[in-house]
Amino acid sequence: MAEVNVVLSANRYGKDKVRVFRIIRPSTPGGKQIVLEYNVRLMIEGDFETSYTQADNSKVVTTDTMKNTVYVFAKTSPHVATPELFALHLASHMVTKYPHVTKAFCEVESLKWSRIPVQGVEHKHSFVRDGEEKRMTSVEVDGTQGKDKLVGKVTSGIQDLLVLKSSGSAFENFLRDEYTTLIPVSDRIFSTSVDLTYTFSLPTLSFGAIDKLEGLDVEAQFNRVAASAKECTGE
Repeated sequence: MAEVNVVLSANRYGKDKVRVFRIIRPSTPGGKQIVLEYNVRLMIEGDFETSYTQADNSKVVTTDTMKNTVYVFAKTSPHVATPELFALHLASHMVTKYPHVTKAFCEVESLKWSRIPVQGVEHKHSFVRDGEEKRMTSVEVDGTQGKDKLVGKVTSGIQDLLVLKSSGSAFENFLRDEYTTLIPVSDRIFSTSVDLTYTFSLPTLSFGAIDKLEGLDVEAQFNRVAASAKECTGE
């Protein structure tokens, strides 16, 4: 039998469905607490060819390590309250910590918890799940040009935003042929589930530095854009 040469053209692996629940408590008693619930996916690419072709695990970053890294960063990262920065922090860590890792991908699904109003005032530590929409973030950190020249890509959005108009929606003057049975209406109930995405333009920076991430937030205003995207969708 002729020898078969195996070449690995591409590779990517990681850990999915890492569930995170974090409570950020204020430094002073009586302040407002912040509740965060995330589902995290962390993937990496790099020089892992021998892992596939020669059963060499010496370079394998285990998915258990990835899971625990997510948990440690959820506890210690100063950026955990902003999904985009948290994902950039995680992905840049994976690229800069392991010399053979060239790219990292992090997706964060943020579940909704809103403060419960009590006598017209938002409660400091009571929350309600008042909607099933999710804030989504997908981050890629590319270190192929060097660990000190990381390139970040951030795409965020909203998923499963259920909206309804009880009036003021019409559907008329559409194309009709022998197969059409739909009746035109000038006023109807309209409801749909909205998914939307938007992409941020980021500079080439060393994302491994915490101060660089803070500077990105000043420029990109991640949380402000997320709130504006939902508001614009409703309008």
